[in-house]
Amino acid sequence: VQEEKIFAGKVLRLHVCTMEGAEWLEEVAEDTTVEKLKERCLKHCLPGSLEDPKTVTHHKLIHATSEKVLTDTKTVLEENIQDRDVLLLVKKRAPTLLPKMSDVVAEEKRKQEQKAPDKDAILKATANLPARSVDRSVTHHNMRDFQTELRKILVSLIEVAQKLLALNPDAVELFKKANAMLDEDEEDRVDEIALRQLTEMGFPESRAVKALRLNHMSVTQAMEWLIEHADDPSVDAPLPGSAPAEAPAEGAASSAEAAAGPSSEEGEEEAKDELTEIFKKIRRKREFRPDPRAVIALMEMGFDEKEVVDALRVNNNQQNAACEWLLGDRKPSPEDLDKGIDTNSPLFQAILENPVVQLGLTNPKTLLAFEDMLENPLNSTQWMNDPETGPVMLQISRIFQTLNRT
Repeated sequence: VQEEKIFAGKVLRLHVCTMEGAEWLEEVAEDTTVEKLKERCLKHCLPGSLEDPKTVTHHKLIHATSEKVLTDTKTVLEENIQDRDVLLLVKKRAPTLLPKMSDVVAEEKRKQEQKAPDKDAILKATANLPARSVDRSVTHHNMRDFQTELRKILVSLIEVAQKLLALNPDAVELFKKANAMLDEDEEDRVDEIALRQLTEMGFPESRAVKALRLNHMSVTQAMEWLIEHADDPSVDAPLPGSAPAEAPAEGAASSAEAAAGPSSEEGEEEAKDELTEIFKKIRRKREFRPDPRAVIALMEMGFDEKEVVDALRVNNNQQNAACEWLLGDRKPSPEDLDKGIDTNSPLFQAILENPVVQLGLTNPKTLLAFEDMLENPLNSTQWMNDPETGPVMLQISRIFQTLNRT
């Protein structure tokens, strides 16, 4: 008996697999090196491949369980391979060849040719072309101009509407009707588009109606109110009825009857006083209401409450815009909001000469719409969709756009 067989190590049965799907069993002693095992595997799956000395070095054995690459110089025992373990024979990936310098230069040249021209190149190439479309930046600037000018237009149109309605023999009755219409608008009327937006978010209809009435039909403020009062036990309690609002109307009617009794001069004075009071009442109902959350957030930055309210009023309750206004040059100022447009300007004259606008200015509802949009610009959509006030706003917008292009 040969000595090496007497002192031979333990024989292990190993399961070997290749990437092509071949499988077989190899019996090896514990002291067999990984390199020898690899040669036996290559003889089995690639006969004749060992003629090339690089074949062994171009392959490697991997322990399937630990995913460890076995070292050629170590033995099976040193690599802690156990009986019935699975080994994977794979060919090493060829190293990636570095690109030639000529190929790199060609690729960079191709990229430069496909690169889009910059702004200067576009302007140079189109310098002699006639202008056929409006620049987007100019369009955006014009939109901002319209929002700024619209407020001035509304201020001046309110003065005209008040004068026209005051000249009407039935002025007091008209403004009583307007005041009652305002009460009805606040208590009964709901913007259907705003209501649908809230109900589609999952809020109950009755609760959404209440939130819209409390927040001047503003969807954003109504949604915040609904979220804040979601756990409030009185959130579904109905708003106070319209009964108290009827009493002043009756009182106003009796005062109108009493005013009709005296002589014409005294009656005119009392009528003017009554009109003044009704104007004040309408304006009080349409007072600007700052967003409480925005007020708190901006005051926490260190701004004074009055400054914050002014900023929100100037920027239509938009918190980010109000913050920029506070940190910037603060233009326009709150005082500028009460300034009207130049009554001798072509724009204002064109608006006043429009038949639709002229007819609308004799309607008390138009005056209410102007007052509301002046103090609460977020409600402009509601008035644009109204069959009585919408055509007037559409004509104002068209006239502005037409004159702004010329």
